[in-house]
Amino acid sequence: MDFHLRPAGGSRDHDHFQSGDLPSSKLPSPLRSGGRRSRAPARKGLRGLWVRHPNTIIAKSQEQPGGWKMAPAPCLCLLLSALILNVGAEISITPQPAQPAEGDNVSLVVRGLQGELLAYNWYAGPTLSLTYLVSSYIVSTGDETPGPAHTGREAVRPDGSLDIQGALPSHSGTYILQTLNRQFQTEVGYGHMQVYEILAQPKVIANNSALVERRDTLRLTCSSPSPAEVRWFFNGGTLPVPVRLGLSPDGRVLTRRGVLREEAGAYQCEVWNPVSISRSEPLNLTVYFGPERVAILQDSTTRTGCTIKVDFNGSLGLWCVARSCPEPQYVWAFNGKALSSVGAQLNISSMTAAHEGTYTCIAKNPKTLLSGSASVVVKLSAAVVAMMIVPVPTKPTEGQDVTLTVQGYPKDLLVYAWYRGPAAEPNRLLSQLPSGNWIAGPAHTSREVGFANCSLFIAKLNLTDAGRYTLKTVTLQGRTDTLEVELQVARQRAEASSTRLERHPPRGARPLPPSFPPHLEEVHRVRAGIFCSSVDSQDGFTPSAIIGGLSACPGVAAGELTSDPWGKKSSLRRTPRPP
Repeated sequence: MDFHLRPAGGSRDHDHFQSGDLPSSKLPSPLRSGGRRSRAPARKGLRGLWVRHPNTIIAKSQEQPGGWKMAPAPCLCLLLSALILNVGAEISITPQPAQPAEGDNVSLVVRGLQGELLAYNWYAGPTLSLTYLVSSYIVSTGDETPGPAHTGREAVRPDGSLDIQGALPSHSGTYILQTLNRQFQTEVGYGHMQVYEILAQPKVIANNSALVERRDTLRLTCSSPSPAEVRWFFNGGTLPVPVRLGLSPDGRVLTRRGVLREEAGAYQCEVWNPVSISRSEPLNLTVYFGPERVAILQDSTTRTGCTIKVDFNGSLGLWCVARSCPEPQYVWAFNGKALSSVGAQLNISSMTAAHEGTYTCIAKNPKTLLSGSASVVVKLSAAVVAMMIVPVPTKPTEGQDVTLTVQGYPKDLLVYAWYRGPAAEPNRLLSQLPSGNWIAGPAHTSREVGFANCSLFIAKLNLTDAGRYTLKTVTLQGRTDTLEVELQVARQRAEASSTRLERHPPRGARPLPPSFPPHLEEVHRVRAGIFCSSVDSQDGFTPSAIIGGLSACPGVAAGELTSDPWGKKSSLRRTPRPP
């Protein structure tokens, strides 16, 4: 219900609670701070008092001095002859619930009203303007008149409170209550209400959901019609700090220049207010990179840059791998020429000499337009010969030297050991280390010497040297082989008819380094390749058949082979025959 003053001439004025007959008065203006009473005199020049009757309005008018002017009841207006503003306690307006959600029934509860009131005016806006008038209410009759700002959801209660049915976010804002009491005093109170929206699900929009690492820029936008707060999530958790630094001030736009592979994953945004929260569907971001660390595997073992040996007619399978997104395209090249084989795997089913060469795997990423490669060398293995031990001479006699020559020894030999008897530590004669040096064992008699080709030289045999000898070898691949040989030693003849001194270089043998034990210096004086044999020997062997032996012939001319420590050069020096 709106209360109006009407001038004597009958023209309508839109100011509220105005009065006449007060020449120096002015209309009240509401306080800017909520709830304080304001005092202001009426506007000059207004005459008469409108009084509402149940069916008519009776007013005293200048046009009929001493008489009364009748006005129809529907005007519902009250013309005040005087307006007296009182100063008192503050009027408070509180929304209940305090944080209403969209669709809630809300009451703007008024407290602090005093005295017997005649009417209320409710405004939904920052000032006491007719544009913002929601409703006017006459207390005595309970009549309510909607104003221009009425939405059909508002209703004034007798205690002055305002009820809003099914509040909308548009109902948010400042509310003003203006009251009139029987002493013609007005009071105003201010309040504020925020109706929170039930938030719809937002959506993450990306400039591109597939980017190239360190080259492209990521830009994500959280699209939501509601002016709510925004939070971002990465793979269900909070954003990493570097990514978080790319947020706009309002938090709705996320920008990341030179995106990294670690930033690939699921992105979500969430909008929220005190009564509602809603999270978007995840947007999956892909970051392309690579290829990197291209490698060639054989049986799950990296062979990049290595030489792979394959037996004749053997098979070989190579597998190319790389770190890349997406999975790269693989092509193979042989000795620089592209092969028809496409894919990560390359198979050689029957190895021949034609397959020897360099194999290269090339990995290409169609998204980053980058590529990488790795290579291996494939060769045929050397022919495998069955390993065997041959004594030279085959039937040595007492006092002679003998070489237990090893044929077909492993080319990838790591270590070997000789034993007199079974392969047990107490029986070990000597062992050769990976460095090429050999060390004496518990059974060593200072007459045994080992060679790089696994052969064993024994000087000045005696009858007790006869028996079983065992050789144990270990290759670089860890393969272990054990061979045995029986050595027979015949008794020495009384005299040999003639002798000759010959030099036979051992096959595959090399002189021992100067670090071998001092107690073998006497044996080493007669170096590898110096042999003594009888012209009329009944053994039936020839000097050229001797491989890797060392000998000295008692009673005949002796020789000494001198060499550098590693056998690079050698020379034969004869020494005079002892008397």
